[in-house]
Amino acid sequence: MVQLRNFGAAPSTKPQREIFEAFLYYIKHEFMYYTYILFSSKLNRYYIGTTDNPIRRLEEHNSKHYENAFTTKGIPWELILAYQCQSSGNAYKLEAFIKRMKSKKFIEKIISDQSIIVDIESKLI
Repeated sequence: MVQLRNFGAAPSTKPQREIFEAFLYYIKHEFMYYTYILFSSKLNRYYIGTTDNPIRRLEEHNSKHYENAFTTKGIPWELILAYQCQSSGNAYKLEAFIKRMKSKKFIEKIISDQSIIVDIESKLI
């Protein structure tokens, strides 16, 4: 017989609470999303993206993981900024906002003053 459990309430015993808190910590920290900025000195150009793992994503860009992608033309790419967002939705909204600006100067401002990106994300919520 399968026993169903309501996850709406916190567990009642100390060991259960500790496991539950560890699970919540894992979820909160394991599933983070980032908006990242790469730079290619070969193209003298920035690339903006979103990922849950900026290091792995940089490796994918630099290894031609996606053979027909634009970024294969700019190898090697350098990770300039990886901004941790409050949610995947915010990361994608932030990426879209930066891309809509279509401005190298704007991207460089974000890189030099990261409080700008914090302010932008707070307004996207």
